[in-house]
Amino acid sequence: MRDDPTQSDQTDGEVARYPQTGRFLMGRGRTRMTPEERRVLEDTAMAVKDYPARHHLVRRGEPVDSSMMLIEGYVTRYMDDREGYRQLVSVHVPGDFVDLHGFPTGRLDHDIGTLGPVKVALFDHQALVGITERHPTLTRFLWFATLIDAAMHREWIFRLGRLGAEGRLAHLFCELYARLEMVGLAQDGQFDLPLTQPDLAEACGLTGVHVNRTLRTLRERGLLTFKNGRVEILDHRGLCTTAEFNSDYLYSDCGVWKTS
Repeated sequence: MRDDPTQSDQTDGEVARYPQTGRFLMGRGRTRMTPEERRVLEDTAMAVKDYPARHHLVRRGEPVDSSMMLIEGYVTRYMDDREGYRQLVSVHVPGDFVDLHGFPTGRLDHDIGTLGPVKVALFDHQALVGITERHPTLTRFLWFATLIDAAMHREWIFRLGRLGAEGRLAHLFCELYARLEMVGLAQDGQFDLPLTQPDLAEACGLTGVHVNRTLRTLRERGLLTFKNGRVEILDHRGLCTTAEFNSDYLYSDCGVWKTS
């Protein structure tokens, strides 16, 4: 974990200059974007909208003609089985281009919904065509963002397939902290998280009862606490070890956390 006032000031400055896109790829090579490219991306946003908690944003299979960048709050991608049981397949934090892959595909194969209240910037797909035709370097940054999404999906598959309950929850908390720290929204091992225990169960392939028991175990081991939507990581090295977590798949500029 890092506590760097200079980095915090830089983050605040970026968000002030680019209120819609200031956190896009922050901590992941954003500084290699030219001021012109940053301004082009900022000016391409066609609208900013607010949505309430637990709101359906995109339904599976419906045509889409715009993509969303998350400015504030959390959204999730999820899929339901035929009996209505939900599996969260990703959680998105501010700065994420949530459904950029819908730009070439024209529809999504999953649902997207808010967790808490959110603010998003909308990018019309025709405007994104203009970026791809006139700004090849910026296009590669957009491509890079979708590749990071793919890397996180692979890591989630690993978590669900190879880790036990403690490892799954620990891994999720480690990842979210690392991603939030990169965009200036987590510090000193603490961050806000509007996920309920049922949400955690749906993200980790567990029952609600199992999640409750596992959170208690992590707390008793002195690794973390999660109460009233606030996470406090008490032993980041121990949590990473439990999670078998190595943040290289997040492609951070400075390699946030590792198991050892």
